[in-house]
Amino acid sequence: MEERRGRGVRMRDVAQAAGVSRQAVYDHFGSRAKLLVETTHYVDEIEGLEERRRRFQEASTGVERLEAYIEFWGNYIPGVYGMAKALLADRETDEAAAAAWDDRMGAVRESCRITIESLHRDGMLAPEWSPEEAVDLLWTLLSIRNWEQLTIECGWSTSEYVDRMQELAKRIFVRTTEGT
Repeated sequence: MEERRGRGVRMRDVAQAAGVSRQAVYDHFGSRAKLLVETTHYVDEIEGLEERRRRFQEASTGVERLEAYIEFWGNYIPGVYGMAKALLADRETDEAAAAAWDDRMGAVRESCRITIESLHRDGMLAPEWSPEEAVDLLWTLLSIRNWEQLTIECGWSTSEYVDRMQELAKRIFVRTTEGT
């Protein structure tokens, strides 16, 4: 997927690269969509997804969770960018790529929902935001396309991206007290 940027990757190509028959790949995965979804989960596994999410999962306040999620996600994208780019390139014309992309972005959206709900539960969600709208915006701010634009096109380092997105997200979503 990464080598071809998602273009024209068939089950036959996967089987050949793995040194097995095409039927073996179908028998194991059932469909190309399932293969791509499982491939993204495998990339998560080799990138250490669960360990890298630990600080986010253990955060005790909504503000800590917001900072931790942006730190995790901003540092995680570079490791999965090749696969993400391949899925993005192919998702408009390939149902399997769309299914894999939707699976991963659904997980990102769920983490954004957990984060915003934590802020809301703590009474720290800025009053101008409903939780639903805040989830929509946080999910969009943290999109692969926005990361790509800021880091690749504009030349931001990963640490600049993380620091600036954390600051921006706090300014947007976190309730401020009078006089500050």
